[in-house]
Amino acid sequence: MAARRLAVAGGLLVLGVTGHAGATTLGIDGERFTLGGKPAFLLGVSYYGGLGAPPDAVRADLDDLARMGINWIRLWVTWGAGEADVSAVDSEGALRQPYATRLVDLVREADERGIVVDVTYTRGEGLSTLPAHERAVRAVAELLRDWRNVYIDLANERNVGDARYVSFDGLAVLRQAVREADPERLVTASQGGDIAEDELRGYVETAGVDFIAPHRPRHAGSPAETEAKTRWYREQLAAMGKPMPVHYQEPFRRDYGDWQPGAADFIADLDAAVAGGAAGWCLHNGSPRGGAAGPARSFDLRPPNRRLLEQLDDEELGALKDMAACVVGNG
Repeated sequence: MAARRLAVAGGLLVLGVTGHAGATTLGIDGERFTLGGKPAFLLGVSYYGGLGAPPDAVRADLDDLARMGINWIRLWVTWGAGEADVSAVDSEGALRQPYATRLVDLVREADERGIVVDVTYTRGEGLSTLPAHERAVRAVAELLRDWRNVYIDLANERNVGDARYVSFDGLAVLRQAVREADPERLVTASQGGDIAEDELRGYVETAGVDFIAPHRPRHAGSPAETEAKTRWYREQLAAMGKPMPVHYQEPFRRDYGDWQPGAADFIADLDAAVAGGAAGWCLHNGSPRGGAAGPARSFDLRPPNRRLLEQLDDEELGALKDMAACVVGNG
């Protein structure tokens, strides 16, 4: 696939990799992310159960991802891998070993390779109350204070009406906890499905997020909708006087439902996100739904499962090989 030049705010949008420890600094400039102060498109993969992976597997995955132009991974700090709990916090919101230490180690390894880490929480994975959730958010914000290659997703798919649900007022409490622990830390809260106009106001005006993270619908027509939907988000945010990045951190994936997307579908969705002015996109991956046979991928990286790059199938690997060419401008 030919590389694409992107004119953004008068300049070229690039993957901003810094390349040495302690220097991968994530920021925001208007509708764009920055790395090291330069415009950067966050191009990533799901790495949900990464805290259960052996250190050598983490290093090997991060090495391969960095070589392929990936500069962002999505990691959960509240995660059950199979029947094992690999969460970095307990049900009361306190740090939990050895996974809190593994979190720091993984963030450090990512920093050395110019990779941003999305640290995601979800209500219902042990954290059943707002006070426990608040303590957990504060504890990790303090733990990772020295690392600038991190943002926090306060509540995965917070709008879903089950154990995941967190109100906008609840998000504001969590946002304040992060602000008190680390005033410069960027935060979001992800939405299951597209975001309506009134919900946008909730995220921006009540919750105080730094960018939005909608999880677009997972059907065969989704890639054809992404460009227009991205432009709509940007128009609505601009009309509110709150332009900010639109970050697709969890699009469709394989082995989820009746539709089995191929490499071309992933690339089409990424291309559409880029064309619409999105600031980031993820190659989402995970276990087959309903207990069907197949690789766990990012959902379970504990031995004897193989590391992530060895669990992805040919369609996912085909997309992964072409992803960077969609967003990096040459010459």
